[in-house]
Amino acid sequence: MKKYSIYLSLIMLISLALASCSKDWLEVQPKGTSLEGNYYQTPQEAFNGLVAAYDPLGKQTGNTYFCKIGALNAAADECYAGGGDASDVPAWQVWNNYTLDPANGVQADFWSRNFIGVYRCNVILSKLPNVPDLEASTMAMYTAEAKFLRAYYYFDLVREFKNVPLLTEPLSPADAGNVTQAAPEDVYAQIEKDLNEAIPDLPEIRPTSENGRITKMAAVALLGKVILWQNNESRMLEAANLFEQVNTSPNYHLLDNYGDVFSASNKFNAECIFEVVHTSKALSGWEAWGNFEGNIYTQMIGPRSYTGPTYKAGYGFNPIIPDFVNFMKDDPRYEFTVLDMSSIPGASYSASYQNTGYFMKKYAPLAENYSTIGGDPVVNWPNNEIEIRLADTYLMEAEALVRGGGDVNKAAYYLNAVRARVGLDPVAATKENIYRERRLELATEGQRFFDLVRTGQAATVLAFKGFVAGKHEILPIPLAELTNTKFVQNPGY
Repeated sequence: MKKYSIYLSLIMLISLALASCSKDWLEVQPKGTSLEGNYYQTPQEAFNGLVAAYDPLGKQTGNTYFCKIGALNAAADECYAGGGDASDVPAWQVWNNYTLDPANGVQADFWSRNFIGVYRCNVILSKLPNVPDLEASTMAMYTAEAKFLRAYYYFDLVREFKNVPLLTEPLSPADAGNVTQAAPEDVYAQIEKDLNEAIPDLPEIRPTSENGRITKMAAVALLGKVILWQNNESRMLEAANLFEQVNTSPNYHLLDNYGDVFSASNKFNAECIFEVVHTSKALSGWEAWGNFEGNIYTQMIGPRSYTGPTYKAGYGFNPIIPDFVNFMKDDPRYEFTVLDMSSIPGASYSASYQNTGYFMKKYAPLAENYSTIGGDPVVNWPNNEIEIRLADTYLMEAEALVRGGGDVNKAAYYLNAVRARVGLDPVAATKENIYRERRLELATEGQRFFDLVRTGQAATVLAFKGFVAGKHEILPIPLAELTNTKFVQNPGY
């Protein structure tokens, strides 16, 4: 039995696996391991440690498949879990039907992914001041990146679990059993502190060779999102002012063609503010389980046993719910969001569990992206995951302005800019219209579950899936984390 399972990966990382970088920033090949105590002796080793802190962003496999977007889609009202049968990736199935419990669900992998990230950030932050020959400006930028990443990982944790330990320094094994959960407001305060300290030392733009590294506006956008999430009406204009910095930046604009936002050949486009990098260049096979650099989610959502044009076969996860199809079918974004199998001449596929005939299109396994350069193509899809994009920040600013009693004309401008991009007429800037637009604009991007929770709609909207108010807004603390620790289980579990 694991005595302190929260720290299993963390303590193992005392022998931290560090990586050297190829020309593309995050397309890395492992070069072996070094003892953490003997590492961080050169600027290159400091950079490698920073790469290690970024690496959990793209983690999609652990105990099972736990792709963040896919699991969140299964929990929301856009998609079912799907897959081969009712026992295929049970962690998704139990979140889809809200039968998850401390031993069953995505929580162990979500917890591990983010705490590995927190640990690596804490290590690099503790080491940077003592790295010989590291220029002050470089140390400041690396520090800013690590603080952004720690804030990102903790934002995921506090939204997913609410009650988590707050760690800002590397933890020794001797101290692990004495850690307690922090008040959520203290976690949010640390997230905001990290982001406010990171913003001044982050660059506005990155050269192409550094695509995937954090920019100033990514940190500003995340800070605005963190404030918005906390639902303090007195701070809404503060959030709006942060989004305004992003939305008026000359480095971003809405793309003319909505579908181009999600193209694997159009990564780091002018609409994308923060995206998680995936690549086919790692040439992975299944032996790399837990360390895939490709986007396994793309494989998961393709129709099973598919034959026909344009697409490759997948595993049939996240079929789109017909009620959502009906909600969206008259919207111009439908054709870029929903793959209707009946609309593809000559195509056939095998019905997956919970099959509806409708599949996700934004991350679909397009034949043109199927890797032929080595490894197993099904684990080497190159599609990046988009965490924050400009249409999202437009709509968040519109919401913050309306809720904070700000400039309603400006709110309408941002709301209707999103609509105008796809040829829709203007509407009034009301909360209801903004929430509706978010549902249409960000469909199947993993945003819906969190939106429903933070706006208080989850209990009503997700009742058909078994959602229980006061319980299912958050995940249970993983069962293993309660053994020989001082952690307390979340209410209802």
